[in-house]
Amino acid sequence: MRLPLALITNVRLLNSGFRVRHWNHNGATKTPMLYSRNICSRTERKWIKPVGFDTGVKTYNSLTKQKEPLVLAQERIATWYSCGPTVYDHAHLGHACSYVRFDILQRILSRVFEINVIHVMVITDIDDKIIQRSLEQNISPTVLARMYEEEFKRDMQALQVLPPAVYMRVTDNIPQIVTFIERIIGNGHAYVTSQGNVYFDTQSIGNRYGKLVKLGGIVGEMGAQDKRDPRDFALWKASKPNEPYWESPWGQGRPGWHIECSTIASSVFGSQLDIHSGGIDLAFPHHENEIAQSEAYHQCEQWGNYFLHSGHLHLKGSVEKMSKSLKNFITIKDFLESYTANEFRLFCLLTRYRSAIDYSDASMNEARSTLSTISAFFHNAQAYMQGHIQCQPIEEGILWERLSATQSSVRKALADDFDTPKAVDVIMNLIHHGNCQLQPATKVDGPRSPAVFGAMLSYVREIMAVFGVDLLDRKEVHDSSGVLNNVVEELVHFRSEVRKFALSVEDQDPQTGSEIQKRHPQPDRVPLLKACDVLRNNLAPLGVHIKVRFNPVRLSAVEHLNENSWLLFKHGTL
Repeated sequence: MRLPLALITNVRLLNSGFRVRHWNHNGATKTPMLYSRNICSRTERKWIKPVGFDTGVKTYNSLTKQKEPLVLAQERIATWYSCGPTVYDHAHLGHACSYVRFDILQRILSRVFEINVIHVMVITDIDDKIIQRSLEQNISPTVLARMYEEEFKRDMQALQVLPPAVYMRVTDNIPQIVTFIERIIGNGHAYVTSQGNVYFDTQSIGNRYGKLVKLGGIVGEMGAQDKRDPRDFALWKASKPNEPYWESPWGQGRPGWHIECSTIASSVFGSQLDIHSGGIDLAFPHHENEIAQSEAYHQCEQWGNYFLHSGHLHLKGSVEKMSKSLKNFITIKDFLESYTANEFRLFCLLTRYRSAIDYSDASMNEARSTLSTISAFFHNAQAYMQGHIQCQPIEEGILWERLSATQSSVRKALADDFDTPKAVDVIMNLIHHGNCQLQPATKVDGPRSPAVFGAMLSYVREIMAVFGVDLLDRKEVHDSSGVLNNVVEELVHFRSEVRKFALSVEDQDPQTGSEIQKRHPQPDRVPLLKACDVLRNNLAPLGVHIKVRFNPVRLSAVEHLNENSWLLFKHGTL
């Protein structure tokens, strides 16, 4: 997505010491004028409610531990930064869960509440783990990182996760990181050690350290012996033998973990950010340290206005999160061999984004069953609209009312901290009432009501597309192909038996009871043969080819697949 120059200018202007006067007119909050205000002078830890455009959405803010109105600095524009992967290994289902959940939130903001989300994601392509893995595999850290970066992007595409406006690599931003650190030192919030390391001085910001978590007895990064305080964290690490390095005023080295995100987010969005997202495991120390160093750099009281965190994914029966270090993970590639992207997205939709979620075959089957129910409703409703199903007169007025109530309830649920479980429940309730009306009847009196079902189908398809679930995705057909394969095999077998009977030239003499030979089928069996031929001819365009062999009569469904058909039948004698 290309960002207009005026948009980038406005975002940076708003985030560089100017605030917005606003008023409400006809239900929409306007932001037409700017006024100067020093927002970097306070020293309290208290959250400052932003001034600007009220989206009408409430979201849980990790900074306040409660739901807050989502107010954006600029009208209908959300600046959003997220922590991307550290690319040293395959992405797993725990990563997928977080990225899919936030993809759903961004889609909701964009499609339901008409917010232009400007999303930036960092790719951590230099890190202790990357260096260690490259040494183990005897390849360069750069090659290793690029390999897993591309795999991550392919995984996200397979999961139907929309890409950010831009991916930004750490190694492409080393000069900016060095400049960022220099300013933090100049502002009196970092120090250089004799070993060439640079640490953030947590004591310099007093009780402002700990905005996201109550530190209590939490100790900072371990291993370093040249820190003033155990909570201090590295901004720059002096180089070690066999490690990549860059030049800096403090000697050769590389960035610490947290500084990359503050630098890159600030380089795009300036001194204030609307939304920052990531897994709950990143709240401390990563996001806590991001806040500290960003506010020290910008000399402001509040850098990020909203921090959104997704819950962990657990294997069923385990209290531990899925992670590479615990070796209890399932790769995205392996997962997609058993389930589809739509099914995983339904799995994520059925829980709140900030809740922990248990992964199991049972939970995935629940998601698959929900999709099947939706698909069955689509099939039945379309059949009714086409006149293939005859029903008693539809209570059309009730369905129109339920559709309107559903649309209102879904929007209300999504405005309440993106409550997708409630939204899905409301949608499924609408489908239930639609199915109750689609009861076949042998005798039909009264008019038909196809239009209301057309409206229901359009809405369900549209809202599921908002969530990223593509009900028209032809890749989903493998779920039902096994069932249809069996159905068609039974159909072909039935045709075979009918044809055998129709072609039978043996009969019994009614007087002697002995078998007699006939040259031609009995006249009353000829229509059966014609019906078998019609069935064979009608199945051929659908990709099912039946070949007939005589002497003796043998029929077989042969393996056949073309670009217009997704049915594959194994060769065999029927």
